[in-house]
Amino acid sequence: MRKSRLSGYKKSRLIELFIAGSTARTAASLVGVNKSTASYYFQRLRQIIYDHSEHLELLDGEVEADESYFGGRRKGKRGRGAGGKVPVFGLLNRGARFTQR
Repeated sequence: MRKSRLSGYKKSRLIELFIAGSTARTAASLVGVNKSTASYYFQRLRQIIYDHSEHLELLDGEVEADESYFGGRRKGKRGRGAGGKVPVFGLLNRGARFTQR
């Protein structure tokens, strides 16, 4: 992302927030940029990660992705923001045939 008008500080801060799992809207307010700028920057980061990924042939065709959160206590805050939760992310290649080795 060479042709960015953002300062080096804002770029590195957006990358930190991207890695931390922050939303583009939250990152925009923390860094002080427009939400569409942060969203575009996050999308470009995802594209760069995809372009430099290996083993892309493993996920060919229709791919389904899902996330879930496990753990935490029943009392207090519930949902994604509750303390003690562990995020789990899964991918499923629809229609793929797997052989056991």
